[in-house]
Amino acid sequence: MKRDRQKSCDLCTKSALVLYRVRRDESSEWIFVCRSCWDHVSRGNPFYVYGGTWKAKKR
Repeated sequence: MKRDRQKSCDLCTKSALVLYRVRRDESSEWIFVCRSCWDHVSRGNPFYVYGGTWKAKKR
């Protein structure tokens, strides 16, 4: 059975159907960011680490 879930971007707080789990600084803390914030966080960031994709529609 499929179900829809909701989650907000940890940076801009907008709700999104797809969020990316990332590390963005030396704190090693994982956060979830939307596509728009992901573009800013990942570009030229030496601390950036991708940790997977969260999707609202689960199989």
